[in-house]
Amino acid sequence: MQGHIIITGATGVIGTELALKLIARGEKVVVLARVPIVAARNIPSAEEYVQWDSGMESGEWTGFINGAKAVIHLAGKPLLESRWTEAHKNECYASRILGTRHIVSAIAGALDKPQVFISASAIGYYGSFSRCEDTPAMDESAPEGKDFLAKICIDWEKEAIVAEQSGLRTVLLRTGIVLSTKGGMLQKMLPAFRFFLGGIIGSGLQCISWIHIDDEIAAILEVLDNPVYRGAINLVSPTPVSMKEFVMALAAVLDRPAQLPVPDFVVHLLMGEGAEYAVKGQNIKPGFLMAQHFPFSYPNLSDALADLIAHKK
Repeated sequence: MQGHIIITGATGVIGTELALKLIARGEKVVVLARVPIVAARNIPSAEEYVQWDSGMESGEWTGFINGAKAVIHLAGKPLLESRWTEAHKNECYASRILGTRHIVSAIAGALDKPQVFISASAIGYYGSFSRCEDTPAMDESAPEGKDFLAKICIDWEKEAIVAEQSGLRTVLLRTGIVLSTKGGMLQKMLPAFRFFLGGIIGSGLQCISWIHIDDEIAAILEVLDNPVYRGAINLVSPTPVSMKEFVMALAAVLDRPAQLPVPDFVVHLLMGEGAEYAVKGQNIKPGFLMAQHFPFSYPNLSDALADLIAHKK
């Protein structure tokens, strides 16, 4: 097979939408997945579904690297969907570091190498802050953070950038909070609001650097197609908001009250150490995308929420 696009993490919200969009525009998509049969249900028209997980240094999957047009590596164990234990933290770290290392190694060993390697990262790279005003808006030139999420992102990117040594254009997607009704923060908040139980998480002063799922996918497609895009790129909207502003906008779109704040101690009881990040945020600016005049379809939060909820995206 030649000219295909490989995707890992294709059963996640971003990966599924991206794979479907690529197939719709006529691309040959090869899905590397821990459970290929699940991937086949989510993405029924891919060319191949191949066994892969972050611990596999070799196997059938490596042969698909040869002749690929691009490798889009989105896989990683979800960070904030379980109570944090040392075991959970180690699994989250290893899934990103080892998975990326093995993908990059396979690329280095391919005779016919891909044109571009696109690797997931996150705005956690910059560290987490309790209040929007703790720091000015940060673009891709901002320094790295010092906490655990920053360490994951920093080490993740160090593994990915090695692909440049094989001559590949390499892009690091520092994604913010992706808004979708099919997964992530918004999906988790919707049931409480619909039953009149929604409220502000933590102080409400933390920054939410968000992006509509459609803009996330459009940006990744632009990264794939446009050779100007390389290095670290912040995938967030131009208009971060505080948690309080986010909750008020969601309540207005749903025509529900937001009267029951969720105190920090409750979040700590539910999440353990992970609560430190659930009640913090980042004030991030999409510097590279703005410099390229990327056309955001949903730069405004209220418009984004209204579209997502109306169309169940």
